[in-house]
Amino acid sequence: MQALELLTTRSSMPRLIEPGPNPEQFEIMQKAAARAPDHMALMPYQFVVFQGDRRQHLGRIFQTAAQAKGLSDEACVQANQLPLRAPMVIACLLDYQVHEKVPRDEQFASAACATLLMQQAAFAQGLGAIWRTGWFAEDASVATALGAKSEDAIVGFLYVGTPAVPTPIKPEKAIADKFSDG
Repeated sequence: MQALELLTTRSSMPRLIEPGPNPEQFEIMQKAAARAPDHMALMPYQFVVFQGDRRQHLGRIFQTAAQAKGLSDEACVQANQLPLRAPMVIACLLDYQVHEKVPRDEQFASAACATLLMQQAAFAQGLGAIWRTGWFAEDASVATALGAKSEDAIVGFLYVGTPAVPTPIKPEKAIADKFSDG
């Protein structure tokens, strides 16, 4: 896929099947993440990868959080099954580091850019991916179970696999009114 096409047609792929990225594809995704804007080269992110049977561990984390929130039994079972919707799920975390020149928001932005670059690298290799958040990304118990410190945050969960159907390309958005002269 050409770079401009990749950038101007990006659409998430919610229906993912096996296979997930092979080791070479995943290495390219990692290299792309390392190219995110990163003031002072802090690399303020951490990625926890769940694939194969390890996805069940993430499902238990989600289910435990759903139970603690008092959700219905059905919702708790559904939470347990969420990571099985793709062959690979990457929990993308802000790994905040106190630094006088790099505020937390900037570090979060860097972690978000790293996540997007992994998604774009997946697309460029013919894989599908979707960046999910939802309340699990805001839940402190989920963050703790993923190894996050209290000052860290979950940026999102990147689900990666083979598209089950052709990726639906969303229509272009009218964006011109979001730009103005300074």
